[in-house]
Amino acid sequence: MTIAFYPGSFDPITNGHLDVLIQALNVAETVVVGIGIQVSKKPMFSFEERADLIRQSIADVTPGDEKRVSVVSFDKLAVDAARQAGASLLMRGLRDGSDLDYEMQMAGMNREMAPEIQTVFLPASPLNRPITATLVRQIAAMGGDISAFVPPPVLNALKNRQS
Repeated sequence: MTIAFYPGSFDPITNGHLDVLIQALNVAETVVVGIGIQVSKKPMFSFEERADLIRQSIADVTPGDEKRVSVVSFDKLAVDAARQAGASLLMRGLRDGSDLDYEMQMAGMNREMAPEIQTVFLPASPLNRPITATLVRQIAAMGGDISAFVPPPVLNALKNRQS
């Protein structure tokens, strides 16, 4: 069974993240979404909330595929977390050339540390290329409409928070 590890903060999961996750499910039988936890950062959503939003979002878009997705937290190197998850693939989304430059450097370093784990780059669809979780958080904090950038479960969670 091919296991892919898809790391990120997912705070919150965006349509761009979901796009990459769906593509990852086309490549691997199982995808382990790794939510990176940094104690120095104050996330908008807790780990549990982010995990639930990921599960709800994938279930809404591709019903049944949520069984092929698990969510874990990690606070170490992504390649170490991928090893722990039993993954042979490390999934990375690309929005543009600057992402490619950074991700190529990271992939090279990861290959040195974990040659048994192959990095796979998945391109974001054109509609999702400008989306970042940082911008989503900023727009939401200023009362802007983020409905085009996040799955419905995230939109509902943010609305409930603002109520």
